[in-house]
Amino acid sequence: MQTVMNRPPLLSVVIGTGFGAGFWPWGPGTAGAVVATLLWYVGMLLVSPAVLLVATAAAVMLFTALGTWATARLQPFWGDDPSRVVVDEMVGVWLPLMVASVGSHREALAVAALLLFRFFDIVKPLGIRALDRRHGAIWVMLDDVLAGIYSAVVLVALRFVAGV
Repeated sequence: MQTVMNRPPLLSVVIGTGFGAGFWPWGPGTAGAVVATLLWYVGMLLVSPAVLLVATAAAVMLFTALGTWATARLQPFWGDDPSRVVVDEMVGVWLPLMVASVGSHREALAVAALLLFRFFDIVKPLGIRALDRRHGAIWVMLDDVLAGIYSAVVLVALRFVAGV
């Protein structure tokens, strides 16, 4: 007997929605990025900068894989690029937060990382829009990874210019 699933799998929902942040009705992508930044900030308070850098890099790799898996499982229920799926924004903002993990002015750099990432994620310049137009779970993730990479590059340049 075949079972008809009318609800998406719970684990995929938890991961895909960034622990529920994607259900925020006013800007779920921003909510996901803020949750990821807050998780990073708690880590900043608890561990050394080197450990934070490694943990953030590990989170990027782990959640890119988990996010791709969860998104693929959620797409049949919610569509190609559902706004509730924000794990991609979490991964995207963690990339520039890696730049903020070491050195001075980490709190200010974290705010800059969040703002830069949201700018690139919303405006979608320099090939991000082309990735966003592609179909499939991996592309849902990769356009935000590219936005995160651009944000990280700008943040490195800002640190260099400001000398921090």
